[in-house]
Amino acid sequence: MEIALILSSTALVLALLLQLPRRDARGDGSFRLVEIERRQRLIMEHLGIVDRGPALPGVREHLARGEKIKAIKAYREATGTDLRTAKEAVEAIAAGR
Repeated sequence: MEIALILSSTALVLALLLQLPRRDARGDGSFRLVEIERRQRLIMEHLGIVDRGPALPGVREHLARGEKIKAIKAYREATGTDLRTAKEAVEAIAAGR
């Protein structure tokens, strides 16, 4: 009787665990999106394509005056990105990439 109870409990736990969504099946496409962007960047670098990006009001003007923090703030306001992404993008713009 106890063995049957233990086996049925174990089977139930295993069945529930199998029903949990796997990490890649959750619909969380952030990893996939990052990978696609990485590959796109590699292709563009290989072909020598320079993406000037969208016209960002104020960003280039602030950079021309040496106001990096204001340029990052303007980039964030224009695109809605987080601080880290904006910083990296502004640094890339400043480097001419």
